[in-house]
Amino acid sequence: MSNTPMAASPLTRAVLEIDEYVSGLGWDQPARLFALVDTARLRAQEPALAAQLGLEDEQESSGLTPIEQEEIPAGKPLDEFLGTIAWPDAVAGCALTVERLMLPPSAEAQVPEGLSDKKLTQWVARHPDRQEVRMTVAVLRDGTRDSALRLREKDSPTEVLTGGSLVPGLAEALAATFED
Repeated sequence: MSNTPMAASPLTRAVLEIDEYVSGLGWDQPARLFALVDTARLRAQEPALAAQLGLEDEQESSGLTPIEQEEIPAGKPLDEFLGTIAWPDAVAGCALTVERLMLPPSAEAQVPEGLSDKKLTQWVARHPDRQEVRMTVAVLRDGTRDSALRLREKDSPTEVLTGGSLVPGLAEALAATFED
């Protein structure tokens, strides 16, 4: 965690760590899913894995360690994929990064009515005010949420917007992965 603020909550630090990692891979990446595990518990219960992840010397005891999961299947809608996930008890939370096109609120009045999802996607892709955004959204079992948004045109760690309610629909979908 090189650029994450130490005063931030453990969840915010994990979200920013994931954002930094994925930003290092560049844009036009597939969605990525991460399990969030309690760092102290990981060191105690899985010392070999903790050493492999470089966590054996960390002093902080309240952190979360993101562990990237297998690749999300291409061609499967994200909501359907998330509906198939069940996390073991050792997982404290999860996070997802996904890139999307976004329009400013001022463009909402311009959206033609009656477009299918495919046609709407095409319309947004051609809109002159569209922006590419990478969203990193995380939730914990207790319902705590945080997210980071990075615009492609302002691709800098100092321009990342964070907050718990930035992407409520995706946060809800991730929270549902912890329901029985």
